[in-house]
Amino acid sequence: MEKKPGVHTDLMNVPEGNESAQRRFSAITTSRIETLADGVFAIVMTLLVFDIRVPTTDFVQEIGLLSSLFTLVPNLFSYFLSFLILGVLWVGHHNQFFYIKRADRTLLWINIFFMMCIALVPFSAAVLARYNTNPISIILYDINLIFAGLLLFYHWWYATRDNHLLNQAVEPHVRRLVTIRILIPPALYAFDIFICLWSPGVALLINVIVPLIYIFPNSVDRIFKRI
Repeated sequence: MEKKPGVHTDLMNVPEGNESAQRRFSAITTSRIETLADGVFAIVMTLLVFDIRVPTTDFVQEIGLLSSLFTLVPNLFSYFLSFLILGVLWVGHHNQFFYIKRADRTLLWINIFFMMCIALVPFSAAVLARYNTNPISIILYDINLIFAGLLLFYHWWYATRDNHLLNQAVEPHVRRLVTIRILIPPALYAFDIFICLWSPGVALLINVIVPLIYIFPNSVDRIFKRI
């Protein structure tokens, strides 16, 4: 029997009635998902810089080069903030595939919707850069990241709920630890929505703090290193 690329054909050796094993061997590999994710993240992270425009000659002649460059501070702030957040989301998505070794149709579509949210970040970041003192821009940005975070959580929950997409079972404390770590940003962004109605400045500060929490190595990283 000819083996199809990316598909487990050992299903013929699986005993009948072993539904869990049949699902495991009939699933497809994750290489295409990881390739798509890397491509989408690379494009989206590059698109962020397009919102930083070199000041026009007329504008520079009017107020000077240094002053005109200072007008780009909101754009630079949004760029650095969004680049870091996308980096955090990419690392989180990448780390899950230390455990996830197969995919099925549901996981494929979870990833597609996750990428949809990721692809929207340049737009919400541009709105934030232009209207950073307006609570609506912060709310839009936070909602974008909340959906991305929740889909990343759903991705982890679905893949690990019965281990059918894994090569090894996830220890309960590891599953719980990763789940908490994934859900912290969406929770903070939801809290941030209420804060921005009171103080947009404080809300922006919270947005800065969130990605900084995830830059340094943590207990989850040490667990993945042992796999």
